[in-house]
Amino acid sequence: MSAAGATVRVAIEGGPSFDVPPEEDTLLRAALRAGVGLPHECSVGGCGACRFDLVAGQVQTLWPQAPGLSERDRKRGKHLACQSRPVGDCTVRVRCDDSYRPVVAPVRQSARLLARRMLSPDMGEFTVQVNAGATFRPGQYALLYPPGAVGARAYSMSNLPGADGIWQFIVRRVPGGAGSGTLFDTVAVGDALPLDGPYGHAYLRDDNVRDVVCVAGGSGLAPMLSVARGVLAQGDGRRVHFFHGVRTQADLGSTSVLDELIGARLAATVVLSSPEAVSAWSGRIGFVHAEVERALAPDLARFEWYFAGPPPMVQAVQELLMLRHRVPFEQIHFDRFF
Repeated sequence: MSAAGATVRVAIEGGPSFDVPPEEDTLLRAALRAGVGLPHECSVGGCGACRFDLVAGQVQTLWPQAPGLSERDRKRGKHLACQSRPVGDCTVRVRCDDSYRPVVAPVRQSARLLARRMLSPDMGEFTVQVNAGATFRPGQYALLYPPGAVGARAYSMSNLPGADGIWQFIVRRVPGGAGSGTLFDTVAVGDALPLDGPYGHAYLRDDNVRDVVCVAGGSGLAPMLSVARGVLAQGDGRRVHFFHGVRTQADLGSTSVLDELIGARLAATVVLSSPEAVSAWSGRIGFVHAEVERALAPDLARFEWYFAGPPPMVQAVQELLMLRHRVPFEQIHFDRFF
């Protein structure tokens, strides 16, 4: 076992090795900062994509009940790289892939809350600023560390990167959630807020000229706004079809951020899944993935696809694209959360 505060070495069986400095919080984030393509998606313990076997050495598990591991996984001795801190030098077994190497090296830095505004009763827009430029790709996410809450929370950026150091997030208040509750109720404008990022694979691709479809549900609006803004900022003429699914009329306030983007190159459709009978609504009703199919089928493969939202919505869009319409996988971009 290494001395407290010492850098430790992690070796991937049959692959590269990398250092985990004492200030680093997890094996996953140390690997990514070293440019190692360790599989991952949500980075906060929910998806299970970063499972690994511990061959030698010891790790500290930060969240023993993380839903990314099943009981069967735990009995088999599996670990999550995003919830494991090496106690000393160790060897792990995991299949790395260059597709998981970060397109922008993630950096942990201090941010300050500049502004907070409510978009709907349970959704807020948070604007933070760092001392350096905001460097990320449209569609990515960052990790925030709300003071007093245990561990990191993953939130997607809604703006575009820039030299002004602004990172903007749309956050949904989770009932009983320590992280979102702290952001809404405790963190004041001017307060420091540690930020680590960027992360994520569902970033805007610029290697094709296909028109883009963005499908958003809930706080999945944030990364889809960033992707749409990224497309519109490019001079290649691509168009954006934007679909936003919300539950009731009370949630419609969050759609106001779309207004500034609607124009010749972006068309937006809002879909209510549970409209209130007492309040008039003349728009689309139902599930957002069904409206996507109604509006754009049959040739869905002519588009580049980006989507984010609650797991049931993400699953429904996956099935729509992959199983029913055989859209090539390389044209489909999403990150799994829980």
